[in-house]
Amino acid sequence: MPEFVLAADIGGTNIRVARVNQAGRISHRLEAPTPTEGGIAVVNTLLALLDRIPRKGARALGVDVPGLAYGNGDVWAPNLPGWTRMPLGKKLRERLGLPVMVESDRNAFVVGEAWKGAARRCRDVVFVAVGTGIGAGILIDGRLVRGHRELSGCVGWMAVSDKFRPRYARTGCLESYAAGVGIAATASRRLKRKVTAREVAIMAARGDELAQKILGEAGYYLGLGLANLVSTLNPEVIVLGGGVVDAGEFMLTTARETMMRWAQPIAVKQTRLVCSRLGAAASLLGVAKLAFDVKASPEK
Repeated sequence: MPEFVLAADIGGTNIRVARVNQAGRISHRLEAPTPTEGGIAVVNTLLALLDRIPRKGARALGVDVPGLAYGNGDVWAPNLPGWTRMPLGKKLRERLGLPVMVESDRNAFVVGEAWKGAARRCRDVVFVAVGTGIGAGILIDGRLVRGHRELSGCVGWMAVSDKFRPRYARTGCLESYAAGVGIAATASRRLKRKVTAREVAIMAARGDELAQKILGEAGYYLGLGLANLVSTLNPEVIVLGGGVVDAGEFMLTTARETMMRWAQPIAVKQTRLVCSRLGAAASLLGVAKLAFDVKASPEK
């Protein structure tokens, strides 16, 4: 039988688990809502899901989290209440008796796409997740770029405006324009009623001109951010994932045109801009690949 690892994706909305073999085949996939109270309830929900998966012969467990994963398996996840320094790795090792590797979701996404997705066989890749916020996983010559304190990829804080506004200090400049919360805030202000980014995308698809304009403006700012990534990192491919894929042409077309106009001209001609083919499966595949590659040890 092929070796396999257990893979888990902890998100702000849902927790997903599965078995993944060395060929990248996903099986026994399960999910449950992420407890809104946060804290240990999130860990208990994860363990309850893992208890429903046959794990005899599992090589390791790989888990990705929506935040910062420290080398010892502790996690800072600002969208999960009580997760300022959650000892996730320790708790999972004690309960399951398996080697555990904990990784950030943005790194899991880019590895998953490079292994089995839209960036397959590419070594210089940027995965940009545009959802509630904006973050990026970065591969250079096949290796993850982590930064001094694991904070590389916080592209939501890119400066894409020449005037500082107070909201940038909370969410970042690019994020305030192009992420879901920023799009919803802009639309709610102009429509004079509260709407979500998803509702704006639906309205645009139905022909609403104001919704299309709002998404186009968000695409412009996203395109500036993408241009900065191209000029700085010279990637072979940029993969877009998250809610931006659902926004469709109204946002993506403008983002692509803006990227082409603003980025370093030679580099941008060498860069493919594509949408994720894997969706939510990218993180499960990515964290599984990392668990296989590093041969996660009990100390990790």
